[in-house]
Formats: sequence, structure tokens, C-alpha cells
Amino acid sequence: NDRRILSGILEVLGLADKTTYVLRCLDKTGKSPRDVVANELEGQGVTVQSIECLLGLSEMNGSMTDVLRELGDLAGQSEVGKSGVEAVGELLEGLSEVGIGDDHITLDPSIARGLDYYTGIVLESFLDDLPSLGSVCSGGRYDNLAELYTKQFLPGVGASLGIDRLLAGLEELGRLEAVETPAAIFLVYFDESHRGDYLRIAASLRQHGISVDLYPEPKKLGQQLKWAGKKGFQKALVLGSDEFKAGTAQLKDLATQQSVNLSWQGNCAVLANLIQSELQNTSDK
Repeated sequence: NDRRILSGILEVLGLADKTTYVLRCLDKTGKSPRDVVANELEGQGVTVQSIECLLGLSEMNGSMTDVLRELGDLAGQSEVGKSGVEAVGELLEGLSEVGIGDDHITLDPSIARGLDYYTGIVLESFLDDLPSLGSVCSGGRYDNLAELYTKQFLPGVGASLGIDRLLAGLEELGRLEAVETPAAIFLVYFDESHRGDYLRIAASLRQHGISVDLYPEPKKLGQQLKWAGKKGFQKALVLGSDEFKAGTAQLKDLATQQSVNLSWQGNCAVLANLIQSELQNTSDK
């Protein structure tokens, strides 16, 4: 959509002084029930006729060309609205030239984007197979935003990607390969007094190319190992007070429950080499 189209329509309807509030209400279209949006608009003094016109924007049918022509009849009565219609027309022509048409793009005049600083084209993108998830990438053009910080005219365009929402959607659709853990070693956080030692060991293992996850807080050994098993860890490195005193460590196979005693004598580089050897032996079997 283009914010200028909406601004033009509001001007034609005599609602230019309510632009900010009306656009925020329109941005709820499709997300909130129709009557809820209508009641909010009516509460701001918008007439029933104007409400029907505004809410009807999201219900326009036909090709993008048909919708744009219909918008031109309404918004084109305003110079601002006319410029928005022309801009969208040019954009659609350009998209058509590169093979992008109605099967990928929808012209939806109800898309407003709730933020005041948008001045031109606005967009929202969705996963076709999971439209109920909502927009996963949105943005638009803002010509005047930089004027808040500089006297220079610095028009801009930008969009933001909702990583969490996108990943959740792709996971729900089965488009992401399930990976429980990328770490080769689960480092048990067993003794709070040795927190610094655990951090030092984890850092050293990473420096030696061994991926490691350190449990975030000291808990009972059984709880940590049970959690690690559920997360898919293969190996757990166990060091308690006795191991630190003896300069040893237990490398436990979470599948077989068998442990290997490693003598590292407080030398992290030695421990890393011993673990690398054990991991190599496991992969060779």
C-alpha cells in the first residue's frame, strides 16, 4: 500500500485532522474483529458512512490493477492520494517487468502501519502456508524521519524482519531441520565455589575448537544430566570439588552412561587435548 493513498482518502472523507488515530485503527484491520475497529472509529466521531468506506478497503476484490483503479476513483480526488496511486502503479509495473505479479503481491489499501513516520509505500509480508501467524517482515518509506536529528533532507526506506516469529512459523511448518544442540560437550555446573573454573574451562575448550555449553546454575547432578539428555547432548564433563582437588574430570557418555576418567592436573590445554582424543575415538567407532 501507500500511506499517501490513505491520506488522500481521509482528506476526501473530511478526516484529515484524525489521520493519526484513524490509521492506527485501520492497522488493526484483520487483527481485531471488524466491529471492534468500527466501534473505535465511531468513538472518535467518524460517521457510519465513512467507517464503511474505510473498513471496505480491506474487502476490495479483483486484481491489483482493478483495486488500484478503484482506489484512484476515490483517493484520486486528492492530490496527495493521486500521487500515492501513481507511485503504486509505477511499482506494480516494475514488479511485473521482473516477473512478480498477483501470485506474490497483494495490493491491500487497509495496510497502514501504525507508526506516524511512514510517508510512502508500506509493506507487510506473510507466510502463505501460515497467514494466521501475522506479518514476518514489515516496513516502508519515510522521507522525514531523519529531520528529527539533522537539518539535512535524508529520505529513507527500511524494513524489519521478525526473526522469532519467522523461525516459529518455519518450525511449525516443518521447514527447519531439528537440531537439539550444536555443542559437543555439556559442562556440568556442580559446585558454585568453582564458577570461575567452569568458565575458564569452557573458554579454553572453545579456544581449542570444542563446542561446549555450561549449565547456567548449580543444581543436583542428576537434574543437569537428565536435562542434557533431553536436549540431545552426547557427552557431559563432570567436575566437582573432589575432581578439582585431584586434578581429574569425568567425561560421561550420556547414551551408555559410561564414564572415562581424565587426569588434567588443572591444565586446561591438557584437558582439551584429552577430550579431543575421546571425541575422536568415539567418532572412529
